[in-house]
Amino acid sequence: MKNRQNVLTAALTGLAPAVWGSTYLVTTELLPPDRPLLATTMRALPGGLVLLALGLKLPVGIWWWRALVLGILNIGAFNFLLFFAAYRLPGGIAAMIMSAQPMFVVILAALFLAERIRAIHALACAMGTGGVVLLVFRGTASLDTIGVLAAVGGALCMASGITLTKRWGRPEGVGLLTFTGWQLTAGGLVLLPFWLWLEDLPNGLTGSNVIGFAYLIILGAVLSYIVWFRGIERLPAVAVSFLALGSPIVATLLGYLFKDQTLSALQIVGMVVIFLAVVLGQPRPPKIPRTKSEETPSAPPRTLVSPSPTNPEPVTQPSSRARGRI
Repeated sequence: MKNRQNVLTAALTGLAPAVWGSTYLVTTELLPPDRPLLATTMRALPGGLVLLALGLKLPVGIWWWRALVLGILNIGAFNFLLFFAAYRLPGGIAAMIMSAQPMFVVILAALFLAERIRAIHALACAMGTGGVVLLVFRGTASLDTIGVLAAVGGALCMASGITLTKRWGRPEGVGLLTFTGWQLTAGGLVLLPFWLWLEDLPNGLTGSNVIGFAYLIILGAVLSYIVWFRGIERLPAVAVSFLALGSPIVATLLGYLFKDQTLSALQIVGMVVIFLAVVLGQPRPPKIPRTKSEETPSAPPRTLVSPSPTNPEPVTQPSSRARGRI
């Protein structure tokens, strides 16, 4: 029963990276061009403010700075570094570097969550990275040092966010919607000055822009992050980290379906390898130990009939095993 619940939780949590995998297509096709920070800020801040208004509850005490740290790691800094790396690194190299994120979670979870490092996790990390390489790599390309550092920083942000969200949990009496609203608002406020500083305001918004922003706010932020944080609560941190590898699979499939991009045999192999890595990264069902009674069944009692006419009732005599215990 527990294993079935874990499978259902993992499947639901995996929907969040699947939605995030569509972000690139929505950004390029529906939003104003060359404004990734605008897209990221609008994705986080409005939805966060709506959830805050619905929850009517602000952080208290230590949760002021915890909510800020989680908002920066999970949303603000992570998205900024991801977009920055994507612009500086060609050929999907940013996605390749970001695929190291589960490895970082394995290490951080061992240090801060007492989750044991298992050989199967190391194998899953190698398979996940190899699958992403097959999926997105497009020949040799020169590496930009700043772009590489940004991608590594993004992977570390996501790994740290997963680990700390698991370690700190949720404050008592605070619902999941409010908890998500804290982080989206904090991440959006951190992104806001960078957007205003580095990008120009768009001249106007078209109908397609409005649809794109609505998609990012409702599906790309509010619903997906609620599902994501729910999964972190219910699954091991390492298991959640592997689910994020589904994002490049969705991005590749959407590019093939809607942008006339090719899909090679190596890319299909990469998808299969990534899927296997995700499966290997999930928790294994616990082994049910056999009880002693199941291993060695006790001998049935022997029934003796008394020859005495004054005692016509049968007498039950315990087995030799039972007599030894007596």
